Order: sequence, then structure tokens, then C-alpha cells
Amino acid sequence: MTRKYVAYIDEAGDEGLGKLALPKPSPAQSKWLVIGGILAREEHDRSLVAWRDEVMAMFPAKKRRDLHFRNLSHDQKVAAVELLAQKQFGISCACSNKITLCDGGKYFDLFRQKGHLYNFLTRYLLERLTSAVKEAANREGVRAELHVVFSRRGGTDYQSMRDYLILMRDGKEKIKPVRSIDWSVFSPDNIKVENHSLWAGLQIADVATSATAAALEPNIYGNYEPRYANTLAQRFLRKRNAVLDTGLILLPPIGTNPLDKPQREFALGLNKLWQAPGP
Repeated sequence: MTRKYVAYIDEAGDEGLGKLALPKPSPAQSKWLVIGGILAREEHDRSLVAWRDEVMAMFPAKKRRDLHFRNLSHDQKVAAVELLAQKQFGISCACSNKITLCDGGKYFDLFRQKGHLYNFLTRYLLERLTSAVKEAANREGVRAELHVVFSRRGGTDYQSMRDYLILMRDGKEKIKPVRSIDWSVFSPDNIKVENHSLWAGLQIADVATSATAAALEPNIYGNYEPRYANTLAQRFLRKRNAVLDTGLILLPPIGTNPLDKPQREFALGLNKLWQAPGP
């Protein structure tokens, strides 16, 4: 028996590093890039449209039927995450503190190239998603297969991403990662790229990813909003009873990441809030 899982992946923030390296960085460039997604078993995947419609039904004045987190008011965002927190899916987000890349050295030169940081974070995310899928399948004694749907992003070369994944699968990376994607449950052939407005799974992934970014990315007043992600805490994937490095992946890791107090409290607090998350 093969159990199918589907991951929907979206992003919050941008890849820009050039202006962040200046003494007074432009507010047009985000300090964080978050590549995140939701993970659903096949039977729950079929419910995603209904779940999205439940959220939108709370906002009858909205003319558009697609869910986009940034277009909601604060009260609507709270209502959306409260509803989705009760549904059966997992969340994992790879979050890069871009300030740490602006060292003028090899990492700055590498990740300022278009697509490199996006692909790098995608690799981290897929490592955790495939691990979660494999562990869930092992518990049930079945074979697992992961399919991935990316939200179409202007300027992203998805063929290059597939080539990068194939390079990893074939063991041709110059620097071997500490972890690796579990290729027994995932193939680069099982990737789709679709429009956000047409896929409920991508819209729910947008909620999860944007909610996480709001807890890490300061607004124009230097404040954060961890309430959205904290409300979804039950849904974050965990490994060995820890959300960190599985449901919430910080780059650099929390031990060396220059987080301020609210960011650190959010990251550590998720470990205390989850209850039986996962696919």
C-alpha cells in the first residue's frame, strides 16, 4: 500500500541582499526570507477547498474567493488561523535571517545570485517534509509518496530547481549536507508549479508561511505579531518533541542566530504550545 502526501509551498519576504548590506538598509527589502508549507495526507488534501471556503465564509464582504493573508485585517487574520488550527495538516517553515548573509564574503556573493537562497531554503524544507512523511508511513507500515506543489513566483526558474534537486539526489553536491532529502518518498518528477488563486492548498500555505514570517519580520515600527503563528502552534511539525529545526527551521540555528528578545521568545515558545501536530 502507498500512502500519498501533498505539500503546498509558498514564501514570505524576498531574496534581496544588496541594500541590506548598506549602513541604512532599504525598508523595501525584507530582513527575512521564509519558505514554508503545509503537509497533508491524501484524504485531508481533498478537504482543503472546503477548509478554505470555511475561512472565506467568515468574510462575506470580500468579493474575491481566494484567500490571501496580507489582504486580511488583523481581526480577520486571527479568525483565519483560529479556524485552520483545528484542521488536520502539518506546517514547516525554513526561515533565513538575511542580515547574517551580508558579510561581504562567500555567502553574500553566493546568495545574492538569483534563486540561490530560495533553492537553499527549499532544500531544508524538503529535508524536513520528507522525514516527516517517512516517519508517519513507518508508523503505519505503509509506503509513502510525497507530491509537492509550489506557488508560482515571478522570476523563479523552476527547471533550475529541479536540476538542483536531481544534483542532490545523485550525490553530486560539492558540500555534503548534514541532513538529506529522503529520496525514497520523493522524486523531483513529483513537483508542480501552480497559481496561488486556483489552489486552496497554496492559499492555506500562504496563511501558514505569512503567519510565521509575522513573528520574525519587524514591521515599519519595529514590532512583531507572533499571535498568528502561536495560534497555529499545534500544526507545526516536530521531531523528538521539538518544533525547532523541524516545524520551525531557523538559519542560522537558534544558538548562533542574532535574534532579539521577542524573536527568541517566539521560537522557543512554539515548543511549549504544540499538541500532536503533523500529517
